[in-house]
Amino acid sequence: MQATETTTRLNKYSATLTQEISNPAAQAMLYGVGLTEEDMAKPQIGIASTGYEGNTCNMHLNGLSVYVKQGIQANNMVGLIFNTIGVSDGMTNGNDGMRYSLPSRDLIADSIESVVSAQWYDGVITVVGCDKNMPGAIMAMARLDRPGIMVYGGTIRSGHYKGKKLDIVSAFEALGKRFAGNISDEDFKGVVQNAIPGAGACGGMYTANTMASSIEAMGLSLPFSSSYPATHEGKQEECKKIGVAMKRLLEMDLKPRDIITKKSLENALTLVMALGGSTNATLHYIAIARAAGLSLTLDEIQAISDRTPFIADLKPSGKYYMEDVLEIGGVPAVTKYLYQEGLIHGDCMTVTGKTVAENLAEAPDLNFETQKIIFPLSQAIKKTGHIQIMYGNLAPTGAVAKITGKEGLRFDGTAKICEHESEIIDALAKGEILPGHVIVIRNAGPKGGPGMSEMLKPTSAVIGAGLGDKVALITDGRFSGGTHGFVVGHITPEAFDGGPIALVKEGDRITIDAETRQLTLHISDEEMAERRSQWQQPAPSFTRGVLGRYIRSVKSASEGCVTDEM
Repeated sequence: MQATETTTRLNKYSATLTQEISNPAAQAMLYGVGLTEEDMAKPQIGIASTGYEGNTCNMHLNGLSVYVKQGIQANNMVGLIFNTIGVSDGMTNGNDGMRYSLPSRDLIADSIESVVSAQWYDGVITVVGCDKNMPGAIMAMARLDRPGIMVYGGTIRSGHYKGKKLDIVSAFEALGKRFAGNISDEDFKGVVQNAIPGAGACGGMYTANTMASSIEAMGLSLPFSSSYPATHEGKQEECKKIGVAMKRLLEMDLKPRDIITKKSLENALTLVMALGGSTNATLHYIAIARAAGLSLTLDEIQAISDRTPFIADLKPSGKYYMEDVLEIGGVPAVTKYLYQEGLIHGDCMTVTGKTVAENLAEAPDLNFETQKIIFPLSQAIKKTGHIQIMYGNLAPTGAVAKITGKEGLRFDGTAKICEHESEIIDALAKGEILPGHVIVIRNAGPKGGPGMSEMLKPTSAVIGAGLGDKVALITDGRFSGGTHGFVVGHITPEAFDGGPIALVKEGDRITIDAETRQLTLHISDEEMAERRSQWQQPAPSFTRGVLGRYIRSVKSASEGCVTDEM
């Protein structure tokens, strides 16, 4: 290949922008930011950081972006850092700020797409941390379809108090213990003050680590990106290696839609099931697939769950943290084992320029004698995946349950209605949540919430109050990756759209059957029709601003809560 042809391929977009005859103003402004005449012939790489000081998940990302830029510059490219937003899921849980969490995913995608397209960058690197950062970044990369790599900011180290490891969920569960009178004021304060020791995303197999590890399995981040804690020296080294990887992607013209395929989506979701990952992965991967022009349905996700054993003893239902996974070989070791067992497609391309199988040839092997974090398939915690897609007269178009097997497989109870999650906290404090209740939180969906709030605070408080195995909870909202217990979320249609969950009355009998995957309200069809005839759609909570626009544009949870399809 001639040098001019190589330059044209590497400088595919920015060359058009900076040609003197095309846009001398662009050249003038790039000279103004410090570029040289030699730089004008180099590929321009946008480095999108979701860094900001107000959240431990994101507080270090701007610093990591500088290391990424150094790696880009060292490989004869121009790195240009820009910022996009982030919303802390941990800090907004349990208050109305959580309404903005899921919408932030699409704002992140929109803003990255806007900057990279407007500035004609030849490639994009996204440096991300909290839950919605990862899917938002990947959605943008899929829409843009220019060479791109995701860099995960890394998991947080565990906190410690009185000899016990802690994380963000420990703080919420301590609240439940306080309601139950099972923790002193001193220890409550000690847990809260020591649960989060510094930078990094929540430490268990919660949504951030779920999405980071599965995106690595999908092939859009470098091996070990999801395994290094935020403060590990390997994280800085990873950032510096990005330049070599990006140069290779440009030379190969290997783009996100070459990497995001039906097979690679299956790889990602297989890892979610094996590790016991967050239910949020369902709506995020449906959205990622749609951004890449692919179809992914709840039933296809169920099929992956049916064939993938749950084998990881990780928080929230288990014992260990993401930092512990690195010690046994990281996500590459887990993925390699699944590949050896025939559960991972090895022929998918990745951002290394190699296939999954080629990458895994260099990965360490799991040692089942010396570690007890990941179990062999023959000793699986659950023979099939923990994520179960449910239907029934309460969820005609689907719902998502997280059933690890530790909660049991069936729950019969009576409805305890809560129109807002705050009502659970009040009810717990008053002792009104009783064994046998199916707590129903409704009007919490993408439109009704709006924003489809997570229910980590109420579910953690229930666990902390000692009721985790005595009550169930269903909602048209969603759950944090830190949620565990007998819970069903993402119920569609949501209450705001007249879904059956809007028609449940206090004391109604409800059955959750994880074996038949049915969510049943025990009333007759005639009674259901009568209640429906009396139902009126509530007025939207917002008509303007971000949330007003979200209500008008968002699809259902079963369609990924995407906002760019009208």
